[in-house]
Amino acid sequence: MWWRRKKRTLPDFCGDLAQGVIDLDEDVSSAAMRGIIGSLDSAGPDELTEGVRRLLPAVRQVSIGNGGQLAQVAAGLVEAGADPFVLLDVLVERVTDGLEQAVRFPVLAEKDGGAFEAPGSQEEADALIDRAARAAAQTGIGREEGIRLTESFFTVDEWIPSLLLPLQQKRVRQAFPGRERLAAAADAMTDYADAAPWLFGLLQVLDDEPFLVVHRPSGRAFRLTVSGVGDNFQLHTLLAATLIGDPAQGLIEGTRPAAAWIAAATDGSDLQPAGGIRGQFELFGADGERIWGEGRPTDIPVVEGHRVVVLDRPSYARSWNTGRVYPLMRPEITLDRILPPAEATTWLSKITDPEAR
Repeated sequence: MWWRRKKRTLPDFCGDLAQGVIDLDEDVSSAAMRGIIGSLDSAGPDELTEGVRRLLPAVRQVSIGNGGQLAQVAAGLVEAGADPFVLLDVLVERVTDGLEQAVRFPVLAEKDGGAFEAPGSQEEADALIDRAARAAAQTGIGREEGIRLTESFFTVDEWIPSLLLPLQQKRVRQAFPGRERLAAAADAMTDYADAAPWLFGLLQVLDDEPFLVVHRPSGRAFRLTVSGVGDNFQLHTLLAATLIGDPAQGLIEGTRPAAAWIAAATDGSDLQPAGGIRGQFELFGADGERIWGEGRPTDIPVVEGHRVVVLDRPSYARSWNTGRVYPLMRPEITLDRILPPAEATTWLSKITDPEAR
């Protein structure tokens, strides 16, 4: 009936959360969180996106120490289907700034003994702030700046997941703002923030990258386009899945990876197949240097506009446990062209034999 109160929606609760965070009102924030959780499953993409939009004012102005939960809510809404671009610019700016501030904290900490522990209570937090203020006075950076560095160091890790989710989408990576600055900041914090190495890795992911793959035993060569591959273990599996096949069709003779391995490396729910994943090749760069599975495709040297991978017979059995390191990132690998023998021979002449190094 007309006098009944209108049912509140997810965007309404997101607006409440934003205001509660701005006002530092824990009761309002807690009630809003309950509302968001209760309405999340029934919200469609438009509602989810509007919810993210209503978080924007708070994400922009909240202190980094008070905004971790807000950033994580935004990440959850994006994972559920919200448009990741609504908050992307401001999240990139906040996380980048937070990382850049945080990495300055260890130097500050050394001025007061260096043993700063994450606070577990308000009393410990107050004591930490007092110590940081004293250390800041010794360095001449000022009390407020010292508090900001301390706050960033202990809380920026809570903000990073807000970027890990959208970065697993190709369209976001292709339009990502401030990549180099954020990558440098994440790299500098890898020893201090648990999520920083994962963020740095995603910022190194290649998209629509041309690859030239040479199979040394057969002398065959292939041009491919690669996107969304997180590490070279995953690349190994995908190359084997793409290039092993009927030699009469120009492919490489051999046994293709098991279906479970391919699924683990692409879009399967089981990232760690029973018994692990076994390698079919030994991978080298055109310079004769081994391509280690723990590395990334971006580490592979470029020759004449292509990242060149040389496939050799394995010198010993290799296996690994995980098919892909980023569960929500869908790789793309396309065989564009099988090179004719003359071109393949030319490429073979450009690569260094590892045994000759």
